[in-house]
Amino acid sequence: MVGEGLDKAVQRAFTRPIPKSAGAQMRYLVKQYKGTRAVAQMLRVSQRTVERYVKDQIKKPRRDLALRLENEVKKRWQPQIRARAKQTAATSTGIVIDTRARFGYTAAPGTTDDARLRHLTVALPPTYAARLFEARDQGADDRQLQNIAAEGLQEIYFKEGGRRAAGLLVEYTDLEHIEFDL
Repeated sequence: MVGEGLDKAVQRAFTRPIPKSAGAQMRYLVKQYKGTRAVAQMLRVSQRTVERYVKDQIKKPRRDLALRLENEVKKRWQPQIRARAKQTAATSTGIVIDTRARFGYTAAPGTTDDARLRHLTVALPPTYAARLFEARDQGADDRQLQNIAAEGLQEIYFKEGGRRAAGLLVEYTDLEHIEFDL
């Protein structure tokens, strides 16, 4: 969920749309992978099927193949634009997180630590954007990405950058919605 949100945020930086037709998408992947055999293995179809799409002999893929095809093209589309958007977020602009989740915390005695559902939209500084993208690129699972996001929300939103609630530890659970913007 968090990883997909990061991918969607980067995809919004694309300057051109991905190819529309299945044949154009297949030709793009064949060019990227330098052959039909690798594309066929990746998409779990026969090499002959890939060749037919490339020649526009087949125009309409099955729904599951169309989704796999589109996802694979999006992963590889405009790598320089993708890298520049990540670099900009990680060094200067940061990342905006919009989430609806249950937040609870461990705090000083006498305060409530009951978890409650909150909807937050918070601009995280570049250091957290860098950590999120680096973890995503290294194959971190959703839980690890949630922990990084929770730490960012804890420091920026709940502790206000160290101005209050010094001993606060935020728990980020029951994630209903998360979206990122660069």
